[in-house]
Amino acid sequence: MVQKLTDAERGNLGTTVPDWLPVAGRDAIQRSLKFRDFNEAWGFMARVALLAEKHDHHPEWSNVWNRVDIVLSTHDAGGLSARDVKLAQAIDKLLA
Repeated sequence: MVQKLTDAERGNLGTTVPDWLPVAGRDAIQRSLKFRDFNEAWGFMARVALLAEKHDHHPEWSNVWNRVDIVLSTHDAGGLSARDVKLAQAIDKLLA
């Protein structure tokens, strides 16, 4: 079974995934992204979908025109896990 992050791991989130913010009222992290247009946002989502399959971990997300909002939490663990951090880091690499 997947384990939730420890307090020490949570304390490092500002360093390991600095662009991700806690979700109010949930044990999750989120990131909002803005692109030039819908096509660029959709292309980004397609690349994230491939990453999610590779990581066998799938985000909660939404898309409105040029904006993509992503929430990561591990349902099997009941909150944040290392799987969320790894996927967040992989998503961030797509944006570098």
